[in-house]
Amino acid sequence: MKKLTILSALFIGAFAWAQGIKFEEGNFASILAKAKKENKLVFIDAYASWCGPCKLMVKNIFPLQSVGDYYNSHFINAKIDMEKGEGIEIAKKYNVKAFPTYLFIDGNGEAVHRTLGYVEEKDFIQFAKDAGDPSKRLTSLKLQFEKGEKNPEFLKNLAMLTMYNDAEFAGKVMNRYFEQKATLDQEDIQMLIAGTQSTESPLYKIFQNKKADFIKFFPGDQYEKLDKNIKLNTVAKKAYNADTKTWDDAYFMSATQSFLSKEEADKILKRMKANRALKNKDIPTYEKLTLDLYKDYSTAKSDELNSLAWNFFENVSNKASLEKAIAWAQESVKKDQNYANTDTLANLYNKVGDKKNAKMWAEKAIELAKSAGQDSSETETLLKSL
Repeated sequence: MKKLTILSALFIGAFAWAQGIKFEEGNFASILAKAKKENKLVFIDAYASWCGPCKLMVKNIFPLQSVGDYYNSHFINAKIDMEKGEGIEIAKKYNVKAFPTYLFIDGNGEAVHRTLGYVEEKDFIQFAKDAGDPSKRLTSLKLQFEKGEKNPEFLKNLAMLTMYNDAEFAGKVMNRYFEQKATLDQEDIQMLIAGTQSTESPLYKIFQNKKADFIKFFPGDQYEKLDKNIKLNTVAKKAYNADTKTWDDAYFMSATQSFLSKEEADKILKRMKANRALKNKDIPTYEKLTLDLYKDYSTAKSDELNSLAWNFFENVSNKASLEKAIAWAQESVKKDQNYANTDTLANLYNKVGDKKNAKMWAEKAIELAKSAGQDSSETETLLKSL
């Protein structure tokens, strides 16, 4: 009987393994070497631990048998956190700026194809097939563009593939695409919005010239808000020095005075500094700026407050600051009670040592998750520990 049980367990384990993508262990160099030896491409799920769509891919897509069958037979697969260990250098090398990014890399370390975001089953498999077809790889598509390809659908597809990792090239692609369009539809407008990141981009002139098309689909004030954001983004890129991780406050204030009040510019600069400090793991600066920005949080939206509270839970250890985060989470729950913010509240109470309230809110979070069909396993683990 014991032998039968063991064999059954092994069979079940093998079956479960076969159903999804098998990700290799080991460092990047060894994975590349294996790919070269087997004459395969490396597929990399370039993720971040905090990324929601990354977690959904792990839950919904990677375990599928159809996905596993194709990826396991055609590629050497790897999952790499782009914010830890050698993932930091890999992110720099392959210009990974959004998560999840999916990279296909040959045995010599050259990226031949890529895309990003949450991708459904059929599209995820088709994307892999394209990576295996030299004529459909990103490297080939770029070459076609350089040779003068003008097909609108081709240009639109290439722009979407490169928009978040090679903005300069995507700008050239979209510029050629929009030069052929007398009027823009809603999809065109959305692509133009996503691509226009700077007033110095050739797309900004198109953005200005196509205002009439824009307001057919969106309110006029939305256009003005986007215009302001593009200007802000342009100024911020010049005001922040990524090498020294410093800001030129005087330049920022001067360059924004034509479209922002001094008070508004000061507040936005603090917000940008806080966001950058969090990204740079400069937690003391992030903590100080955020506490200052949210002394009055009465007008902040529920999801904004929940995000702040969770960031403090993950990064801040000062008890007084965590008590402030609890107040933000409570206000978030008050404005729109849901699984996310009740779970945040439970975790914060647990972190400050208030087990009673942690238990109460964990139970509430699990109840809300189940009623909404959401996964509450992490909260259930927390509850068991209380």
